[in-house]
Amino acid sequence: MSMTAHQAFDLRHRDRLFIDGEWVMPSTSSVFDIINPVTEELTTQFAEAQATDIDRAVTAARDAFDSGPWPRMKAAERATYLRAIAEGIRKRADQFAALFAAESGIALSEAIYATDWGAARFDYFADEAEKYPFIERHTPRDGGNISLLVREPIGVVGAILSWNSGVTLIGAKLGAALLAGCTVVLKSSLEAVAEAYLFAEVVEEVGLPAGVVNVLAADREVSELLVRDPRVDKISFTGSTQVGRKVAAIMSERIGRYGLELGGKSAALIFDDYEDLPGVAMMLAKSGCRMTGQSCASLTRIIITARRYNEFVDLLTGEMEKIKVGDPFDPETEMGPFVSARQRGIVERYIEIGKQEGARITTGGGRPKHLDRGFFIEPTLFADVDNSSTIAQEEIFGPVLCVIKADDENHAIELANDSIYGLNATVFSNDIDRVYEASRRLRSGTVGHNGPRSDFCLGFGGFKQSGVGREGGHEGINAFVEVKVIVLDDEPTTIAKNATNEEEGINS
Repeated sequence: MSMTAHQAFDLRHRDRLFIDGEWVMPSTSSVFDIINPVTEELTTQFAEAQATDIDRAVTAARDAFDSGPWPRMKAAERATYLRAIAEGIRKRADQFAALFAAESGIALSEAIYATDWGAARFDYFADEAEKYPFIERHTPRDGGNISLLVREPIGVVGAILSWNSGVTLIGAKLGAALLAGCTVVLKSSLEAVAEAYLFAEVVEEVGLPAGVVNVLAADREVSELLVRDPRVDKISFTGSTQVGRKVAAIMSERIGRYGLELGGKSAALIFDDYEDLPGVAMMLAKSGCRMTGQSCASLTRIIITARRYNEFVDLLTGEMEKIKVGDPFDPETEMGPFVSARQRGIVERYIEIGKQEGARITTGGGRPKHLDRGFFIEPTLFADVDNSSTIAQEEIFGPVLCVIKADDENHAIELANDSIYGLNATVFSNDIDRVYEASRRLRSGTVGHNGPRSDFCLGFGGFKQSGVGREGGHEGINAFVEVKVIVLDDEPTTIAKNATNEEEGINS
């Protein structure tokens, strides 16, 4: 990787918005700053969308859905565009990764992986064009000779991104929405907008029909207009549970569709039969500090029985102390800074609360001694944590882990489930039957075995207040379609039985 942070921000249209297939001037001269999280200095500025701009983007997406070719194309035709987008991301992979690291503070090695993953999502959904059952044949029971269950695009989607996701989340949301035939207003956060702008350049280059994807950035107040606009059929939101509740409340007023990928306070359960405690400690230290802990799926609650509690705390403390903190562009860096001073302040406040409530810090808790500026904090471990305490119940969104003592395995499962969240979990055990039994009892959208694992090709999302709906897999495409039942006396020639399923997306 030769591209520097400064070079990465060499974007053509920072002063504009991408609406209706063109880079247009915004309605006002309002801009917002991008601050370098390492130096705390101004990097650049981008145009900030206002109410008029939101209206213009929604109008473009609405017209493109109601009158444009996109929703009327065959899925295989839309898949061709998705593959072109994936290739466009890969051609600019260096720049995408550098922007992710420069804006969010993510270590460059992680940003490179995230970029590859984001491109692969578009290829994945392109492959689904031949597999997803857009039309199913059935035999009617109440008259007629053929019933068709048809899955049609839900309409205009407002896709609201978090700042910690990079092009990965763009791939997860837009890959599914575009394959389904939806048009999109992509609303980026103000903290990390450059990747969305770079993605818009890719969209422009591949020749996506005008209005199918519109890209802008706005503050929370202006973004709410996107949620309230009745021309927007669905909101797909990724962010905090607090904001997600408000999105759901607004959409419920007009019976609008919504999908929410929200917070987590995910648990790692270490059963007594699992002997490799040093290996677990190394794995959980690295995963807990990945992306500076700015990940909703982080395993931040570690639950282990009293018999091995002290041994494990010592091992995890040692591994946390080995994590190298520094500039995300330094190849030796394992953990970079937070995205902003505000986020660092939130995490510092939680650390103080943890100490006040009686938990014990075994390592970390402050600024790294070798870094006198930047939004940095040390990897931090709390022991003697009560599961009902603030730091065990609320999402901190930083490299702050809690080790919680359980009486036995049943108690460990009870503690894991004692949370408003249910996004991710892991069970460490060599007994596959015990792992499976525990997995079925855990109220979590994903459960991994002997490590932080997931399978996007099946779906990602959470139970309880970790969200509504799923991203990835057929479940992710389901989120962007409406189901229609058509009962006929005969089969239309357009889906005649001699037509191939691959061409028509038909399942018998």
